[in-house]
Amino acid sequence: MLVDQQIMLRRLHELRSEHRDLDTVIDRLVLHPLNQLQLQRLKKRKLLLKDEINFLENRLIPDDIA
Repeated sequence: MLVDQQIMLRRLHELRSEHRDLDTVIDRLVLHPLNQLQLQRLKKRKLLLKDEINFLENRLIPDDIA
């Protein structure tokens, strides 16, 4: 169980890092839009990353109702 948790934490860190990187790239492209399709794809990728981040966070920190 501990190994699974460590793997999920590592993956979560990777996803958060990629999400931050995409933020930077998207911000630059918004200021200087050259390729609208590329911008849309990056935004979609960012949303998918956010969903995966939320999924992993929910698995790591379960929402226990007592």
